[in-house]
Amino acid sequence: MDNLKIEKLGAEHKISIGISSCLLGHKVRFDSGHKQNSYINNTLSEYFDFVPFCPEVDIGLGIPREAIRLVLIGEKVHCVGSKTADLDVTQQLKNSAKQQFQWQKNLSGYILKKDSPSCGMERVRLYKGNMPDRIGVGIYAQTLMDKFPNLPVEEEGRLGDAVLRENFIQRVFIYARWQKMVAQPFSMQALTQFHAQHKYIYMSHNQNLAKELGRWLADAHKLESDEVLEHYLSAMMVMLKTRASRKNHVNTLQHLQGYLKNFISADDKAELVEIITQYSDGLLPLIVPITLLRHHFRRFPNEYIMDSYYMKPHPKELMLLNSL
Repeated sequence: MDNLKIEKLGAEHKISIGISSCLLGHKVRFDSGHKQNSYINNTLSEYFDFVPFCPEVDIGLGIPREAIRLVLIGEKVHCVGSKTADLDVTQQLKNSAKQQFQWQKNLSGYILKKDSPSCGMERVRLYKGNMPDRIGVGIYAQTLMDKFPNLPVEEEGRLGDAVLRENFIQRVFIYARWQKMVAQPFSMQALTQFHAQHKYIYMSHNQNLAKELGRWLADAHKLESDEVLEHYLSAMMVMLKTRASRKNHVNTLQHLQGYLKNFISADDKAELVEIITQYSDGLLPLIVPITLLRHHFRRFPNEYIMDSYYMKPHPKELMLLNSL
């Protein structure tokens, strides 16, 4: 990990995100090049404090160097040289990943380099003889995800998809808020408030799992604190990995609309119904009905609703909801 970034791990003004070094423009690839990503560098860098790391450089492979690839040998996946078959760096990459756990545990997310035999999150070429199948996972990436199964992880290539991008960034912000909460002494009251603030986000992802988690939390006071936190985090992150659908967003918007039925005029109700319908039909982005709801809740305040992160999503400059 770059030394300049180590001291920033505790920075409070930005969320710490691990990232493959080449995506920031560092010339660490096998061909002495980089894969600088403009969206990451020009937009996400305004909100995230990136912690770059290249496992291939960390284990001592030079720049430039022979390219490595994933190969199935017997029943096990190995990472070997593309020209030198006896150059096997599988265990070194695993060891490198394990040696980073101390700073990785402070991260709120990770962006990996797609297709990389060390860092690829999915669909990496795995060779069986001379024929590759896109079924592999990078050695470093696999070890990272096994150790931190709830950590939001994504590849830079998938960030070009608006839904996947919003899903990842939303998970990062929620995970960072979770880390902040659990850094304090355990409190069921704090967890219940956390749940209330995120309930409508959960509903937009999976209505049934959201209800399940709410019912489970109501009885969770009977359990030990460690068990409560472990179960809640795992259930929450599984739910959030499910892409929020337009149908679920519509149901969530209509649920929020119900809080206004005794306050707004008939004309305002009709307008809100029309706006939600137009979003449902794909004619408007999600930000439009949310903005209109926020307008009405400012006129007729409801502290519970306005405290919801569904109504105050991550920084507006990210422009995420304009694409959904």
